[in-house]
Amino acid sequence: MKIRDSYLTAAAALSVAAVAALLSGCEPANSQPHAGMRPPEVAVVTVQPQSVPATFEYVGQTAGSREVEVRARVTGIVLKRNYREGAPVAQGQSMFTIDPAPFEVAAARAEAALASAEAKLAQAKRNSARLKPLFEIKAASQKDFDDAASAEQVAEAEVKTARANLADARLNLGYTRVEAPIAGIASRAQRSEGNYVSGPDVLLTTVSQIDPIYVLFSVSDEERVRLAREADAGRLVLPRDGRFEVTVKLADGSIYSETGKPNFTDVRVSGTTSTSEARAELPNPAGFLHPGQFVRVTLKGAERPAAVLVPQRAVLEGPKGKFVYVVNAESKAEPRPVELGAWQGDAWIVTAGLNAGDKVIVDGVMKIGPGAPVAIAELQPRETNAAKSGMPKAEGRAPVVAQK
Repeated sequence: MKIRDSYLTAAAALSVAAVAALLSGCEPANSQPHAGMRPPEVAVVTVQPQSVPATFEYVGQTAGSREVEVRARVTGIVLKRNYREGAPVAQGQSMFTIDPAPFEVAAARAEAALASAEAKLAQAKRNSARLKPLFEIKAASQKDFDDAASAEQVAEAEVKTARANLADARLNLGYTRVEAPIAGIASRAQRSEGNYVSGPDVLLTTVSQIDPIYVLFSVSDEERVRLAREADAGRLVLPRDGRFEVTVKLADGSIYSETGKPNFTDVRVSGTTSTSEARAELPNPAGFLHPGQFVRVTLKGAERPAAVLVPQRAVLEGPKGKFVYVVNAESKAEPRPVELGAWQGDAWIVTAGLNAGDKVIVDGVMKIGPGAPVAIAELQPRETNAAKSGMPKAEGRAPVVAQK
């Protein structure tokens, strides 16, 4: 019994010691350090307003700078297709041939009518020439002379009508050769040989000019108003006359080699999508871009002259919104509510809540709480992508946080 009691006493003592050790090791991270303990080290960045480029990205779709529907101007049977589908065509190149036989006959008939009218005119002129000297010597009546002059005028009018009819017939004959109205890439044929076309109401094919090529994109009305307000407040400087530099990102993530400029912005806002349409023009000499492609459009050239940047990892979420920790004059962590704008690389643009010279805690926030004393580490961290994009370097090293 005595041995058993001694075992129980020893086990109870060990349990009390283990519980005490556990309780001492589970002190909250944001509690105040004991006297004589060194404050936790943190890495900070010193806020300094700086000029940073501002870019805007939208979803866009390519379109030909000129897209023309090819239609026949006369009715008839499609005799031949004179181009290769999907291939480039030159302006004025023959694309289709409408059966010209009926129009050749009409032109010959018009030529004969003109010859007849010219013969009648010649006869009327001879009659008038014979009557004129007779009328002068009073050998012919006034009525005969007037009738001869009128007949000559009528014959002249008939000649003009015949010439117009011949020109119309020749024009229709020429329209049997359906030509490309512009230079570009021809689409597939909508009508093949042997089909009857009833004139301009039948689409034969389309031709798209792709050099230069257009990129269409939409800007939401909300963003347009926000950017205008930022520009009025001086927080954003837009390029003169809206002459942004336009780059295009393709479906595989690569950047198209050519850059362009915007050339149209619609003043109307769509009642359906609440967006306004914009358009940019890009060179496309090799025909790499095709109409209908979906791309990412990036506008460059704007600038934020006094932007405040902080790394994204320094921004925390609280019950009342976004905030950061700053090191105050007493070397204590002070929570500061902030308002955020757009992203800039790996950083947030802070529009309100921070002042020049504020030291924002970047690393080590897991070891502190409001009012906790902190010490700024002396070593410099390695350069990050955010630093390369214009964000100030963090001061101090990023401390290692033990995982529990």
